[in-house]
Amino acid sequence: MKKVLGNKKAIALFVVPALIIYTIIVVAPILVSFYYSFFSGSPGLKWEFVGFKNFLRPFSDKRFLDALIVNVRYIAFVMAGQVVLGLAMALMFRFWLKRYKNLIRTLIFFPVVLPTVAVGQLFAKIYEIQPNYGLLNSVLYNLGFVNLVHAWIGEADTALGSLIVMDIWTAIGFYAVIFYGAILDISDDVIEAARIDGAGSWQLFKHILAPLLRPMIITCLIFSFSGTVKMFESSKALTGGGPGNATKSLSMYMYDVAFNNSKVGYGSVIALFIFILCIAGSAVIGLFDSKED
Repeated sequence: MKKVLGNKKAIALFVVPALIIYTIIVVAPILVSFYYSFFSGSPGLKWEFVGFKNFLRPFSDKRFLDALIVNVRYIAFVMAGQVVLGLAMALMFRFWLKRYKNLIRTLIFFPVVLPTVAVGQLFAKIYEIQPNYGLLNSVLYNLGFVNLVHAWIGEADTALGSLIVMDIWTAIGFYAVIFYGAILDISDDVIEAARIDGAGSWQLFKHILAPLLRPMIITCLIFSFSGTVKMFESSKALTGGGPGNATKSLSMYMYDVAFNNSKVGYGSVIALFIFILCIAGSAVIGLFDSKED
């Protein structure tokens, strides 16, 4: 092993092919997008150099600012829901649902492997109000909450919340399984010692489990953030970005600008903004990670 790691040719043999593929798939498109951001229009169609004009445009573009607000609200609620509820589910598997944990884990993880379009159609039926009440409206109606029956994904006030609920439900199983594996790595002796010292459930979580799970919590937050910042497929499948622009994210707005409106230059600027937002957000979350001396 030492001979292999000390051989520069062997290292290059393993690293260079992967580096070339990464450069072609990731780095090259970013550089091309950055180049396009200095132009207006679409290649071959009113393609004009405009310098930094496209970079200043987002600050005065109301649709861009609206999409940014949608993204921020979506990221905040979905991240909190996915990670917190995933952790709660993992704790339930470990301490309260030991007998049926395998069955419950399978059922909870099942939505993770479902196609986004299928999940969107499922929740569209759940939120349906015409021609028949969907599951949610039927339950509310039969329980006597008639005033709460309405078009959940057809109204701007509730469309984003409905989308958030769907995406939290879809990903809870993924984070629950990750946290459950991390909890299993915590020695039973540590937990038992805390119990003997008189620690209750909250003290056990706050002073023992949470500090030990801190690296995994940070990792899951980064996973969740990197997935939610892109926000495209689920919104497209459930609401199509509507009603109006109530669920239209930056990614969806970028797609409309670049491909539907043939403004590739400005669309490239939005794409670069999403990329920078993803890097910056992940870096900020990483700052909360504890570092060993």
